Amino acid sequence: MEKSKVYFTDFRTVGFEPLTGKLQRLMIKAGFKTLDLNGKFVAIKMHFGELGNLSYLRPNYAKAVADLVKQCGGKPFLTDCNTLYPGSRKNALEHLDCANVNGFNPTTTGCQIIIGDGLKGTDEEDVPVEGGTYVKAAHIGKAIMDADVFISLSHFKGHEEMGFGGAIKNIGMGCGSRAGKMEQHCSGTPRVDQSKCKGCRSCSKVCGSNAITYPNNKALINEQLCKGCGRCIGACNFDAIAPINFNANELLGKRMAEYAKAVCQNRPTFHISLIMDVSPRCDCGPNNDAPILPDVGMLCSFDPVALDEACRGLCAKEEAFSNSQLGEQQRKPGFKSTGDPFKDNDPEVNDDSALIHAEEIGLGTRNYELIKM
Repeated sequence: MEKSKVYFTDFRTVGFEPLTGKLQRLMIKAGFKTLDLNGKFVAIKMHFGELGNLSYLRPNYAKAVADLVKQCGGKPFLTDCNTLYPGSRKNALEHLDCANVNGFNPTTTGCQIIIGDGLKGTDEEDVPVEGGTYVKAAHIGKAIMDADVFISLSHFKGHEEMGFGGAIKNIGMGCGSRAGKMEQHCSGTPRVDQSKCKGCRSCSKVCGSNAITYPNNKALINEQLCKGCGRCIGACNFDAIAPINFNANELLGKRMAEYAKAVCQNRPTFHISLIMDVSPRCDCGPNNDAPILPDVGMLCSFDPVALDEACRGLCAKEEAFSNSQLGEQQRKPGFKSTGDPFKDNDPEVNDDSALIHAEEIGLGTRNYELIKM
Protein backbone atom coordinates (compact mmCIF):
# COMPACT_ATOMS: atom_id res chain seq x y z
CA MET A 1 0.00 0.00 0.00
CA GLU A 2 1.21 3.50 -0.83
CA LYS A 3 2.51 5.55 2.07
CA SER A 4 0.09 8.03 3.61
CA LYS A 5 1.35 11.56 4.13
CA VAL A 6 1.45 12.84 7.70
CA TYR A 7 2.38 16.48 8.23
CA PHE A 8 4.22 17.54 11.37
CA THR A 9 5.41 20.68 13.10
CA ASP A 10 6.79 21.30 16.56
CA PHE A 11 5.59 23.86 19.10
CA ARG A 12 8.33 26.39 18.34
CA THR A 13 7.15 29.71 16.91
CA VAL A 14 8.96 32.57 15.17
CA GLY A 15 8.10 36.23 15.55
CA PHE A 16 4.55 36.90 16.68
CA GLU A 17 2.79 33.88 15.12
CA PRO A 18 0.58 32.11 17.70
CA LEU A 19 0.48 28.32 17.87
CA THR A 20 -3.10 28.41 16.64
CA GLY A 21 -1.92 30.19 13.49
CA LYS A 22 0.82 27.62 13.04
CA LEU A 23 -1.75 24.85 13.34
CA GLN A 24 -3.83 26.46 10.59
CA ARG A 25 -0.75 26.70 8.36
CA LEU A 26 -0.04 23.03 8.97
CA MET A 27 -3.62 22.09 8.07
CA ILE A 28 -3.40 24.06 4.83
CA LYS A 29 -0.04 22.49 3.96
CA ALA A 30 -1.57 19.05 4.57
CA GLY A 31 -4.26 19.80 1.95
CA PHE A 32 -7.16 20.89 4.12
CA LYS A 33 -8.34 23.44 1.56
CA THR A 34 -8.80 20.70 -1.06
CA LEU A 35 -11.91 19.65 0.88
CA ASP A 36 -15.20 20.96 -0.47
CA LEU A 37 -16.65 22.63 2.62
CA ASN A 38 -18.80 25.32 1.03
CA GLY A 39 -22.24 25.22 2.65
CA LYS A 40 -21.45 21.88 4.30
CA PHE A 41 -22.08 20.90 7.93
CA VAL A 42 -18.72 20.01 9.45
CA ALA A 43 -18.46 17.96 12.65
CA ILE A 44 -15.29 18.62 14.67
CA LYS A 45 -14.96 15.72 17.10
CA MET A 46 -12.95 16.38 20.24
CA HIS A 47 -12.93 15.64 23.97
CA PHE A 48 -14.05 18.44 26.32
CA GLY A 49 -12.35 16.89 29.35
CA GLU A 50 -13.90 15.49 32.50
CA LEU A 51 -14.39 17.91 35.40
CA GLY A 52 -11.18 18.00 37.40
CA ASN A 53 -9.01 16.93 34.47
CA LEU A 54 -6.67 19.64 33.15
CA SER A 55 -4.79 17.87 30.35
CA TYR A 56 -7.47 18.16 27.63
CA LEU A 57 -6.81 20.39 24.61
CA ARG A 58 -7.45 24.09 25.12
CA PRO A 59 -10.50 25.54 23.35
CA ASN A 60 -8.17 27.87 21.44
CA TYR A 61 -7.15 24.97 19.20
CA ALA A 62 -10.79 24.11 18.51
CA LYS A 63 -11.41 27.72 17.49
CA ALA A 64 -8.46 27.64 15.12
CA VAL A 65 -9.96 24.64 13.34
CA ALA A 66 -13.51 26.06 13.34
CA ASP A 67 -12.30 29.41 12.00
CA LEU A 68 -10.49 27.73 9.11
CA VAL A 69 -13.61 25.70 8.32
CA LYS A 70 -15.64 28.92 8.20
CA GLN A 71 -13.03 30.57 5.97
CA CYS A 72 -13.64 27.71 3.54
CA GLY A 73 -17.42 28.25 3.62
CA GLY A 74 -18.24 25.41 6.01
CA LYS A 75 -20.64 25.32 8.95
CA PRO A 76 -18.65 23.83 11.85
CA PHE A 77 -19.84 22.48 15.18
CA LEU A 78 -17.91 20.84 18.01
CA THR A 79 -19.22 17.49 19.13
CA ASP A 80 -18.71 14.54 21.44
CA CYS A 81 -21.02 11.78 22.71
CA ASN A 82 -22.15 11.03 26.24
CA THR A 83 -20.21 8.65 28.45
CA LEU A 84 -21.25 5.16 29.45
CA TYR A 85 -19.94 5.52 32.99
CA PRO A 86 -21.20 7.90 35.69
CA GLY A 87 -19.41 11.24 35.70
CA SER A 88 -19.90 14.81 34.57
CA ARG A 89 -20.68 13.95 30.91
CA LYS A 90 -23.28 11.17 31.13
CA ASN A 91 -26.14 13.22 29.64
CA ALA A 92 -26.24 16.22 27.32
CA LEU A 93 -27.12 18.78 29.99
CA GLU A 94 -24.27 17.82 32.30
CA HIS A 95 -21.97 17.32 29.31
CA LEU A 96 -22.59 20.87 28.08
CA ASP A 97 -22.15 22.24 31.61
CA CYS A 98 -18.83 20.39 31.86
CA ALA A 99 -17.70 21.70 28.47
CA ASN A 100 -18.57 25.25 29.49
CA VAL A 101 -16.72 24.99 32.81
CA ASN A 102 -13.69 23.70 30.91
CA GLY A 103 -13.83 26.67 28.57
CA PHE A 104 -15.77 25.37 25.57
CA ASN A 105 -18.64 27.57 24.42
CA PRO A 106 -19.62 29.42 21.22
CA THR A 107 -17.64 32.51 22.25
CA THR A 108 -14.35 30.70 22.93
CA THR A 109 -14.58 28.23 20.05
CA GLY A 110 -16.34 30.27 17.38
CA CYS A 111 -19.00 27.64 16.78
CA GLN A 112 -21.86 25.78 18.45
CA ILE A 113 -21.47 22.64 20.55
CA ILE A 114 -23.78 19.68 19.87
CA ILE A 115 -23.77 16.48 21.93
CA GLY A 116 -23.81 13.87 19.19
CA ASP A 117 -26.07 11.25 20.76
CA GLY A 118 -28.66 13.55 22.31
CA LEU A 119 -29.99 14.15 25.79
CA LYS A 120 -29.68 10.64 27.22
CA GLY A 121 -27.20 9.04 24.84
CA THR A 122 -29.90 7.28 22.83
CA ASP A 123 -30.02 9.47 19.69
CA GLU A 124 -28.05 7.20 17.40
CA GLU A 125 -27.74 5.87 13.88
CA ASP A 126 -26.91 2.23 13.17
CA VAL A 127 -24.14 2.24 10.55
CA PRO A 128 -23.08 -1.01 8.83
CA VAL A 129 -19.28 -1.35 8.97
CA GLU A 130 -17.75 -1.97 5.56
CA GLY A 131 -15.29 -4.84 5.96
CA GLY A 132 -16.13 -5.27 9.64
CA THR A 133 -15.96 -8.66 11.36
CA TYR A 134 -16.76 -7.83 14.99
CA VAL A 135 -19.49 -5.19 14.64
CA LYS A 136 -22.55 -5.68 12.43
CA ALA A 137 -23.77 -2.11 12.72
CA ALA A 138 -22.04 0.58 14.78
CA HIS A 139 -24.25 2.74 17.00
CA ILE A 140 -23.02 6.25 16.20
CA GLY A 141 -24.29 9.59 17.53
CA LYS A 142 -26.92 10.86 15.08
CA ALA A 143 -25.66 14.44 14.85
CA ILE A 144 -22.19 13.17 13.93
CA MET A 145 -23.57 11.04 11.12
CA ASP A 146 -25.72 13.94 9.89
CA ALA A 147 -22.60 16.01 9.18
CA ASP A 148 -21.36 16.22 5.58
CA VAL A 149 -17.68 16.35 6.57
CA PHE A 150 -15.94 14.89 9.62
CA ILE A 151 -12.83 16.28 11.34
CA SER A 152 -11.15 14.69 14.36
CA LEU A 153 -9.15 16.91 16.72
CA SER A 154 -7.37 14.59 19.13
CA HIS A 155 -5.23 14.95 22.23
CA PHE A 156 -2.55 12.26 21.88
CA LYS A 157 -1.73 10.83 25.31
CA GLY A 158 -1.61 7.60 27.28
CA HIS A 159 -4.60 5.36 27.96
CA GLU A 160 -5.14 2.84 30.71
CA GLU A 161 -6.58 0.15 28.39
CA MET A 162 -5.32 0.88 24.87
CA GLY A 163 -1.86 2.19 25.77
CA PHE A 164 -2.42 5.46 23.97
CA GLY A 165 -5.43 7.47 22.93
CA GLY A 166 -5.25 9.20 19.56
CA ALA A 167 -7.36 9.61 16.45
CA ILE A 168 -8.84 6.10 16.32
CA LYS A 169 -9.96 6.22 19.94
CA ASN A 170 -11.29 9.77 19.62
CA ILE A 171 -13.33 8.69 16.61
CA GLY A 172 -14.31 5.11 17.40
CA MET A 173 -15.06 5.24 21.11
CA GLY A 174 -15.85 8.94 21.19
CA CYS A 175 -18.49 8.85 18.46
CA GLY A 176 -20.27 5.79 19.80
CA SER A 177 -23.60 6.37 21.50
CA ARG A 178 -24.09 4.86 24.94
CA ALA A 179 -25.09 1.59 23.26
CA GLY A 180 -22.04 1.88 21.03
CA LYS A 181 -19.70 2.33 23.96
CA MET A 182 -21.40 -0.61 25.67
CA GLU A 183 -20.82 -2.80 22.60
CA GLN A 184 -17.15 -1.88 22.37
CA HIS A 185 -16.35 -2.19 26.06
CA CYS A 186 -18.46 -5.07 27.26
CA SER A 187 -19.68 -8.56 26.46
CA GLY A 188 -22.75 -9.06 28.60
CA THR A 189 -25.47 -7.11 30.32
CA PRO A 190 -25.57 -4.28 32.88
CA ARG A 191 -26.11 -4.95 36.57
CA VAL A 192 -28.15 -3.05 39.16
CA ASP A 193 -26.67 -2.00 42.49
CA GLN A 194 -29.70 -2.69 44.67
CA SER A 195 -28.44 -0.38 47.42
CA LYS A 196 -28.57 2.61 45.06
CA CYS A 197 -31.81 1.81 43.22
CA LYS A 198 -34.78 4.00 44.22
CA GLY A 199 -37.39 2.03 42.28
CA CYS A 200 -38.25 5.10 40.18
CA ARG A 201 -38.77 2.96 37.04
CA SER A 202 -36.94 5.38 34.74
CA CYS A 203 -34.82 2.52 33.41
CA SER A 204 -37.77 0.37 32.34
CA LYS A 205 -39.24 3.27 30.35
CA VAL A 206 -36.26 3.29 27.97
CA CYS A 207 -35.68 -0.46 27.87
CA GLY A 208 -36.48 -1.82 24.43
CA SER A 209 -36.35 -5.44 25.57
CA ASN A 210 -38.88 -5.53 28.43
CA ALA A 211 -36.00 -6.89 30.47
CA ILE A 212 -36.47 -4.88 33.68
CA THR A 213 -38.82 -5.78 36.51
CA TYR A 214 -39.15 -4.46 40.09
CA PRO A 215 -39.38 -7.20 42.70
CA ASN A 216 -39.25 -5.56 46.14
CA ASN A 217 -39.45 -2.20 44.34
CA LYS A 218 -35.85 -2.57 43.11
CA ALA A 219 -34.86 -2.88 39.45
CA LEU A 220 -33.78 -6.32 38.25
CA ILE A 221 -32.45 -6.98 34.73
CA ASN A 222 -33.31 -10.28 33.07
CA GLU A 223 -30.08 -11.37 31.36
CA GLN A 224 -31.97 -13.60 28.92
CA LEU A 225 -34.03 -10.71 27.59
CA CYS A 226 -31.45 -7.88 27.82
CA LYS A 227 -29.78 -6.89 24.53
CA GLY A 228 -26.99 -4.97 26.27
CA CYS A 229 -27.83 -1.59 24.70
CA GLY A 230 -26.94 0.36 27.85
CA ARG A 231 -29.88 2.78 27.64
CA CYS A 232 -30.88 2.02 31.21
CA ILE A 233 -27.47 3.26 32.37
CA GLY A 234 -28.16 6.70 30.97
CA ALA A 235 -31.72 6.77 32.27
CA CYS A 236 -30.75 6.11 35.89
CA ASN A 237 -30.28 9.34 37.82
CA PHE A 238 -28.79 7.54 40.81
CA ASP A 239 -25.87 5.73 39.10
CA ALA A 240 -27.34 2.41 40.19
CA ILE A 241 -26.72 0.60 36.88
CA ALA A 242 -23.30 -0.21 35.44
CA PRO A 243 -21.81 -2.55 32.82
CA ILE A 244 -19.80 -5.64 33.70
CA ASN A 245 -17.74 -8.25 31.80
CA PHE A 246 -15.37 -5.74 30.21
CA ASN A 247 -13.77 -6.92 26.98
CA ALA A 248 -10.10 -7.77 26.82
CA ASN A 249 -8.00 -4.94 25.41
CA GLU A 250 -7.37 -6.72 22.12
CA LEU A 251 -11.08 -7.13 21.36
CA LEU A 252 -11.78 -3.59 22.54
CA GLY A 253 -9.20 -2.25 20.07
CA LYS A 254 -10.67 -4.18 17.15
CA ARG A 255 -14.22 -3.07 17.84
CA MET A 256 -13.04 0.49 18.31
CA ALA A 257 -11.33 0.38 14.90
CA GLU A 258 -14.56 -0.81 13.28
CA TYR A 259 -16.51 2.00 14.93
CA ALA A 260 -13.97 4.49 13.58
CA LYS A 261 -14.43 2.98 10.11
CA ALA A 262 -18.21 3.44 10.39
CA VAL A 263 -17.77 7.12 11.22
CA CYS A 264 -15.28 7.88 8.43
CA GLN A 265 -16.46 5.75 5.52
CA ASN A 266 -18.24 7.35 2.56
CA ARG A 267 -17.58 11.02 3.36
CA PRO A 268 -14.65 13.45 3.44
CA THR A 269 -12.56 13.36 6.63
CA PHE A 270 -9.50 15.12 8.01
CA HIS A 271 -7.56 14.33 11.18
CA ILE A 272 -5.47 16.39 13.59
CA SER A 273 -3.51 15.26 16.66
CA LEU A 274 -1.59 17.32 19.20
CA ILE A 275 1.09 15.54 21.23
CA MET A 276 1.14 17.67 24.35
CA ASP A 277 0.43 17.20 28.06
CA VAL A 278 1.02 13.48 27.46
CA SER A 279 -0.75 12.21 30.56
CA PRO A 280 -0.53 8.47 31.33
CA ARG A 281 -4.32 8.11 31.30
CA CYS A 282 -7.31 9.28 29.29
CA ASP A 283 -8.91 12.71 29.65
CA CYS A 284 -12.07 10.89 30.81
CA GLY A 285 -10.76 10.68 34.35
CA PRO A 286 -11.57 13.38 36.94
CA ASN A 287 -7.85 14.01 37.40
CA ASN A 288 -4.65 13.78 35.40
CA ASP A 289 -1.21 12.63 36.45
CA ALA A 290 2.02 14.38 35.48
CA PRO A 291 2.96 14.10 31.78
CA ILE A 292 5.11 11.09 30.98
CA LEU A 293 6.76 12.65 27.89
CA PRO A 294 7.64 16.15 26.65
CA ASP A 295 5.36 18.08 24.29
CA VAL A 296 6.26 16.94 20.77
CA GLY A 297 4.17 18.78 18.21
CA MET A 298 1.11 18.97 15.97
CA LEU A 299 0.25 16.52 13.19
CA CYS A 300 -2.35 16.37 10.38
CA SER A 301 -3.35 13.74 7.84
CA PHE A 302 -6.25 12.46 5.78
CA ASP A 303 -5.38 9.01 7.20
CA PRO A 304 -6.17 8.44 10.91
CA VAL A 305 -4.23 5.16 11.05
CA ALA A 306 -1.05 6.71 9.68
CA LEU A 307 -1.57 9.66 12.02
CA ASP A 308 -1.72 7.45 15.12
CA GLU A 309 1.30 5.43 13.97
CA ALA A 310 3.30 8.61 13.35
CA CYS A 311 2.38 10.00 16.77
CA ARG A 312 3.42 6.78 18.45
CA GLY A 313 6.69 6.77 16.53
CA LEU A 314 7.54 10.33 17.53
CA CYS A 315 6.77 9.60 21.17
CA ALA A 316 9.11 6.59 21.08
CA LYS A 317 12.00 8.96 20.35
CA GLU A 318 11.42 11.04 23.48
CA GLU A 319 12.91 10.52 26.93
CA ALA A 320 10.50 10.05 29.79
CA PHE A 321 10.12 12.62 32.54
CA SER A 322 11.70 11.21 35.68
CA ASN A 323 8.91 12.54 37.91
CA SER A 324 6.19 10.65 36.04
CA GLN A 325 4.51 7.25 36.06
CA LEU A 326 6.70 6.16 33.15
CA GLY A 327 9.82 7.42 34.92
CA GLU A 328 8.89 5.36 37.98
CA GLN A 329 8.41 2.25 35.82
CA GLN A 330 11.84 2.73 34.27
CA ARG A 331 13.48 2.86 37.70
CA LYS A 332 12.04 -0.46 38.83
CA PRO A 333 14.60 -3.29 39.28
CA GLY A 334 14.87 -5.45 36.18
CA PHE A 335 13.06 -2.99 33.88
CA LYS A 336 13.60 -3.70 30.17
CA SER A 337 12.25 -1.27 27.60
CA THR A 338 10.02 -2.54 24.81
CA GLY A 339 10.84 0.52 22.70
CA ASP A 340 7.24 1.65 23.13
CA PRO A 341 6.82 4.21 25.94
CA PHE A 342 3.14 3.39 26.35
CA LYS A 343 3.79 -0.33 26.85
CA ASP A 344 6.67 0.56 29.13
CA ASN A 345 4.28 2.76 31.11
CA ASP A 346 1.76 -0.08 31.54
CA PRO A 347 2.79 -3.58 30.37
CA GLU A 348 -0.83 -4.80 30.45
CA VAL A 349 -2.03 -2.56 27.59
CA ASN A 350 -2.42 -3.52 23.95
CA ASP A 351 -1.73 -0.56 21.68
CA ASP A 352 -1.33 -2.64 18.52
CA SER A 353 -4.74 -4.27 18.06
CA ALA A 354 -6.66 -1.15 16.98
CA LEU A 355 -3.99 -0.05 14.49
CA ILE A 356 -3.50 -3.49 12.98
CA HIS A 357 -7.22 -4.13 12.58
CA ALA A 358 -7.91 -0.63 11.29
CA GLU A 359 -5.42 -1.28 8.51
CA GLU A 360 -6.94 -4.71 7.80
CA ILE A 361 -10.44 -3.25 7.28
CA GLY A 362 -9.24 -0.40 5.07
CA LEU A 363 -9.50 2.58 7.42
CA GLY A 364 -5.92 3.54 6.52
CA THR A 365 -2.34 2.34 6.53
CA ARG A 366 0.41 2.23 9.13
CA ASN A 367 2.91 2.94 6.35
CA TYR A 368 3.48 6.69 6.36
CA GLU A 369 5.74 9.49 5.19
CA LEU A 370 6.39 12.20 7.77
CA ILE A 371 6.59 15.65 6.19
CA LYS A 372 7.94 18.36 8.48
CA MET A 373 6.89 22.00 8.26
